[in-house]
Amino acid sequence: MGYVKKMGRQIPKCLHCGEQIKYGRTDKRYCCDECRNSHYNAQAKAGRSFRRRVLSQLSSNYDLLDRLVKAGIDSLDLMDAVTMGFVPGVVTSYRRAGKHDEYGCFDIKYYMTRTRLFAISKIQNVSLPLQPDKQRQ
Repeated sequence: MGYVKKMGRQIPKCLHCGEQIKYGRTDKRYCCDECRNSHYNAQAKAGRSFRRRVLSQLSSNYDLLDRLVKAGIDSLDLMDAVTMGFVPGVVTSYRRAGKHDEYGCFDIKYYMTRTRLFAISKIQNVSLPLQPDKQRQ
């Protein structure tokens, strides 16, 4: 009659273990609950690992900048800072201030160019309420 009969459905594979899923819905992604849980736990672990690494880099940057402020050093070559453990791309705030880019690492601000960190200083009178004040309304 001129028509071609389609072969059976494409058998999907489990996203976690790679086994073929031979039964169930056609859009099923995992062969069992254990694989589904393991896959989601692995994804969550990767997210936690990334956050932990970023927080560690922020802490390292803060410690270095704090030591520089306490020593009275307000300018430093960027390559020297990097060799001391500074990671330029990890900041808590950024804004364009005139011709320069102002960066922040918690309560320390600094300007950064391609070759230098300068005007490193602590922000004075930083007071943020940790809990909302219910009496103010």
